[in-house]
Amino acid sequence: MEDSHNFLYFAYGSNLLKERLQLKNPSATLHCVARLKDYKLVFGNYKGLASERWHGGVATIERSPGDEVWGVVWKMNESDLKSLDSQENVMLGAYSPVEISVRTKGQELCCRTYLMNSCVYAAPSPQYLLVIVMGAEQNRLPKHYQEKLKAIKTNKYEGPLPLMVELALE
Repeated sequence: MEDSHNFLYFAYGSNLLKERLQLKNPSATLHCVARLKDYKLVFGNYKGLASERWHGGVATIERSPGDEVWGVVWKMNESDLKSLDSQENVMLGAYSPVEISVRTKGQELCCRTYLMNSCVYAAPSPQYLLVIVMGAEQNRLPKHYQEKLKAIKTNKYEGPLPLMVELALE
């Protein structure tokens, strides 16, 4: 029997891009664009171990009074929870799922998101940043925030990334 229970997931990194999220989480549907207050977007690696998938730092968020992170709230079936946790390397301890409150059009929503553990700051690869920027454009995040994303300095990695081929972005 199909599990009909859903949850809300706040994406701020590569899962802003629908095609990326739906590779392993087919139930994900766009719920809304939302803002997380008093946090900022940063890039790093769990315990300093470079991401083999992205060849650079990956996104996480950290508390920062006065800052904000824009993202997408996806409505997902609980049947995709295990694959989402797996994608976020929860079992390895890289990320921890947390409940956060985001704002959208005068409404507060309680969502699941992920925070990196033991983050060592590192610049993202240009390809990883491109996926985030494409997701921001696809979901029409505020222009000022899209510009902020485009201005992030990368590590200038130029090698191949299999996931980019899987996403048909190369």
